[in-house]
Amino acid sequence: MTVPPLSSAAWLLALCACGVAHAGTPPRLACALTYAGATQMLEVTPTDAPYTVPSVDVGGRFRFKAVMVGTGALPDYIKTYAYLETRRQPVLVQQVNYYPPFASPPGGLPLTGQHRVYAGPAERELQYTCVLHGGTP
Repeated sequence: MTVPPLSSAAWLLALCACGVAHAGTPPRLACALTYAGATQMLEVTPTDAPYTVPSVDVGGRFRFKAVMVGTGALPDYIKTYAYLETRRQPVLVQQVNYYPPFASPPGGLPLTGQHRVYAGPAERELQYTCVLHGGTP
């Protein structure tokens, strides 16, 4: 889904407003991925098989993958991966690991902050931010 460009602050507010956490709800991670002025949303739920989670295409230039591992009310860990799309294969340009404790505020936890990843000969820019929703501590 492509939506009009918004400021980083507006996306963070939109991500936080995606849903209010309720006790007993499983966690989910909502990510806004922006490349070349187009933004797409990615929602991730917990898994016990992180290697089977596919990456998603972002504008034909990047791929992005987020995994949330764990079976409890809160994830054991969360990892994000950004890849540059090349002729031969995607090349990993950023990996970020997040470990507990994870807070669970009512509007969601702005987990990643605003990331800007630059890669390729033209230093193309991928922007993303992810908010953790749900779960109970």
